[in-house]
Amino acid sequence: MLATLLGRQGHRVLVVERHREPYQLPHAVHFDHEIARILQACGLGDQLATISEACDTYEWRNAAGQVLLRFGGRPVGPSGWPDMNMFWQPALEALIEEAAHAQPSVEVRRGTSVAGLDDHGDEAGVSLTLAADLGGAEHQAYARYVVGCDGANSTVRDLVGISVTDLGFFYDWLIVDLAFHEPREFVPMNVQICDPVRPTTVVSGGPGRRRWEFMRLPHETVAELDDRDRAWKLLEPWAITPADATLERHAVYRFQARWAEHWHAGNVLLAGDAAHQMPPFAGQGMCSGLRDAANLAWKLDLVLTGTSSPDLLDAYEVERTDNVRAVIDFSMELGRVICITDPAEAAERDTLMAGGVDGDAVAAPPPLPGVTGGLVHDGDPLHGLLFAQGRVTDPDGDGDGDGDHGRRSCSTTWRAPAGGWSRSIRPSPRRSPTSWRPGSPPWAARW
Repeated sequence: MLATLLGRQGHRVLVVERHREPYQLPHAVHFDHEIARILQACGLGDQLATISEACDTYEWRNAAGQVLLRFGGRPVGPSGWPDMNMFWQPALEALIEEAAHAQPSVEVRRGTSVAGLDDHGDEAGVSLTLAADLGGAEHQAYARYVVGCDGANSTVRDLVGISVTDLGFFYDWLIVDLAFHEPREFVPMNVQICDPVRPTTVVSGGPGRRRWEFMRLPHETVAELDDRDRAWKLLEPWAITPADATLERHAVYRFQARWAEHWHAGNVLLAGDAAHQMPPFAGQGMCSGLRDAANLAWKLDLVLTGTSSPDLLDAYEVERTDNVRAVIDFSMELGRVICITDPAEAAERDTLMAGGVDGDAVAAPPPLPGVTGGLVHDGDPLHGLLFAQGRVTDPDGDGDGDGDHGRRSCSTTWRAPAGGWSRSIRPSPRRSPTSWRPGSPPWAARW
């Protein structure tokens, strides 16, 4: 993602990936409207409908099926895309990799690992020792900046000596992914079953697919739960058998909550799981990583072109750290409610939550936290909040604001003529951080 965004701006980027082939099983299954907007910025907007489906309703229910919480996804959110999108991750990753390869200035080296790193400081950049797998010889590469997007067990993070804060929030869940042989409708599309006997999540895994997540109970071992026959047994209440679907994956994962103490050290930066991990209950793990990439892309662009000084990169950690920590806290709070296994405590929860449900009413999705520091205009009451993507009308026709005007900053004015609301946009030159303002660039939404 980051390589694609930078490549579209003409920057030379080397992607080092230790796996020879893309991983063919999904981890994430959800992205929100803002992430769809970032994917649009990578040139993938027209292809998203082929690998995802919009979710209109997400419910929490208790063991008896009583609705405890219900909210719905708007078909068009503030970013011009559905609020909730369920997808199959291997298909999305294939699209992103294809977009990266389409950039002449981007090189992707698979089957290669980082064995050493030496940050020379300032504009001298970083030298990397790279090692090909299968006993290949080591060789050197040089870059102005290195971004470690290498996962929870990040080599880059270890090489620069960045420590990790672990919040001690651990739950083991069995993940079961199915591909159905025939179309099958599930109503609601996504549901959280808050059953103290076995908390369970049932959600779309993208078109034609479905995911179940079953919490490991205190008396169970991981080995007992991570078993193919056990997975099919747990699926019996939904009347699903091997005749109906292919079991693509069953695996027990430990949900954790932790973050790196620093995301920026000299000419080295961290992003994605290398910088943070969170429980999946808010569906924001992958989303947060892609926000990291989008935030870094425009900042690195301004620094590499000499438009801004390297000090601009200090704002990356400020802007993203507080936002991610708030999302982690939110995810943990959801988990504490979902993972209750004490029957009395669950009954108290159910009574409290069910009282807030208004018949068949569908609430709006809860807003995510904005950005509280960094390049924020303190005098603006909307500072740190997402800037909407509108529809733009010009002599050539209608289009999305981001797609029409690319990554240039722009001045946006709203006026109400007699015929109704319209918007005019005037592109403006790139601006330095001292004159930063809302709407520039389009994906710098969460300042």
